[in-house]
Amino acid sequence: TIQRRLFHSSRVVMKLRTGIVGMPNVGKSTLFNALTETQGAEAANYPFCTIEPNVGIVSVPDPRLKILEEINKSEKVIPATLEFVDIAGLVKGASTGEGLGNQFLANIRECDAIVHVVRCFEDTNVVHVDGSVDPVRDAEVINLELIFSDLAQVEKRLERVAKDRKTDPQEKEVLAKALQALEDGQPARSLLESLSDEERVWLDRLQLLTAKKMIYAANVADSDLADGNDMVKKLSEVAAAEGASVVIVSAQVEAELIELSQEEREEFLESLGVSVEDCGLRQLVRAAYDLLGLRTYFTSGPTETRAWTIKQGWTAPQAAGVIHGDFERGFIRAETIAYDDLVRTGSEKAAKEEGLLRSEGKDYVVKEADVLLFRFNV
Repeated sequence: TIQRRLFHSSRVVMKLRTGIVGMPNVGKSTLFNALTETQGAEAANYPFCTIEPNVGIVSVPDPRLKILEEINKSEKVIPATLEFVDIAGLVKGASTGEGLGNQFLANIRECDAIVHVVRCFEDTNVVHVDGSVDPVRDAEVINLELIFSDLAQVEKRLERVAKDRKTDPQEKEVLAKALQALEDGQPARSLLESLSDEERVWLDRLQLLTAKKMIYAANVADSDLADGNDMVKKLSEVAAAEGASVVIVSAQVEAELIELSQEEREEFLESLGVSVEDCGLRQLVRAAYDLLGLRTYFTSGPTETRAWTIKQGWTAPQAAGVIHGDFERGFIRAETIAYDDLVRTGSEKAAKEEGLLRSEGKDYVVKEADVLLFRFNV
């Protein structure tokens, strides 16, 4: 029998982790706590749960959900989620095992992307481990430790390749390029633009730490949240040079927001020159989502409006499999309406009357914000 949309407890959920890293006393853990507690305080719309003390699942802010809820008069709304990991603070020498170095590097290796929190505020009450605040130096400390770790890995692989006559010459070329970049103090991701798809495969196999995508979170005082400051500008130059982006956040502000009502939050942020939607943590979550190459599609009806996470380029059957494996195995077709078309027409019925409801097959590549209803048979 052909069944309509079902939601099953054993559905497949994409496991993608974003690690939060930084030196001690930069506001890293404060941001992590705010990220999780803020979402927990809004439990009705943004469910949060803790898996371990340092791992949190955080909802991805998406104003489109509210609109779909209103169109279909849905009983509940479930947003997409991302997993964040608060990774132990880093000190110089981590690549040789100093402090929690080995554990730190192992934790990063398990993550798909990195949020690098850098202190961009002056506060005599918050001691800096190096005695002064310098975001460029702090960023370099962590980046160099990751580079040292990657260098050791590339050199080790080059030694093995040199002894193996069957080695693909292309791997040697990629390893040589990676070695040169790392020796020049550049992260492996700086190579990605210049490599072909075939060459990238060799780099991917190494699982280099500096090949992971990174966002810099510039942690500022509340007065600098709207426009940043000179330290943020310097950090932005570092980020631009290595193809990374910068999001301005304020751990101080986010910690205060937890205690406020929605109305009080809006007033407080307005006094700082920012809106709730554009405040630091929401921007950070969205930036991490984009950084991972993720896309959202929706299922929406009277029972539930829900955002589902897929990778860019996934086909309709793959997208169906995120809900449940049976949907992918028995996929027949996906009844599809573009989000903008549904909002403009005001209902599925009206969209259908205008010929905007499409029946897509197994080769269809799901687009951002498609509203889907899967038909399947198992």
